[in-house]
Amino acid sequence: MEENKKAKYFKKVQEEPLARLLNIRLKGVDDGYALCEMEFTDAMENIYGNAHGGAIFSLIDEAFEISSNSHDNIAVALNMNVTYMKAPQKGSILTAESREINRTRRTASYYIEVKDEEDLIAVCQALVYVKGQAIPFLEE
Repeated sequence: MEENKKAKYFKKVQEEPLARLLNIRLKGVDDGYALCEMEFTDAMENIYGNAHGGAIFSLIDEAFEISSNSHDNIAVALNMNVTYMKAPQKGSILTAESREINRTRRTASYYIEVKDEEDLIAVCQALVYVKGQAIPFLEE
């Protein structure tokens, strides 16, 4: 992927309201690939004091969004199947790595792993529909 295109993805994630709210940062992007991270903070706790599944899902979804939209066409989620393996420790840095595993003209499949500094936290298999429409911010 060209460096100027990568820069546009980094800028878009920095501006995205939910990513800003959860302090999700894009750490790497390439064709069919994205790496995002966030810190598990007090604001992300569930009723038991563990990481809320929705916060972890949001990190997964950010990596999935970037990797699946990295081919210049708008891609929208059709299905996401998440398995939570272990609760992370508060203050840990969580990373979500999304890798494209199959792509056709209209669909693409991704495998996403969430890890903390030591353990596998969650895995996800996800599917997108490729709309065939250009991504507007890449044309700017």
